Amino acid sequence: MARIATRMAGPAQVSNAAATKYTVPASRLGIIRHIHVYNPGRAAATFTCSIGADAAGTRIFDAFSIPAGTVYDHYCFYVLAAAEILQAFSGTNNQLTLTVDGDESVLG
Repeated sequence: MARIATRMAGPAQVSNAAATKYTVPASRLGIIRHIHVYNPGRAAATFTCSIGADAAGTRIFDAFSIPAGTVYDHYCFYVLAAAEILQAFSGTNNQLTLTVDGDESVLG
């Protein structure tokens, strides 16, 4: 299996509605290794992120507060199958900036 380091999403602002930020390509396995969230605003903002369609049971962050003027780095190892998605949204529209890094492995 060939492994390719990749930026999976961003940097891009996060809206206040659940939106797909990354979809694993066909015939690949996605491994999310780092989720970086930056709040340049003057007030705290909440961050919600899920693997799969947004629902309470798929969230890895659920209204997690990111203080004003700070960065939150989450180092992780989430394995996603082909066609699985990562969704995210914020309690404050376009205040947070999200970047997701990881690897993709070519299957077959």
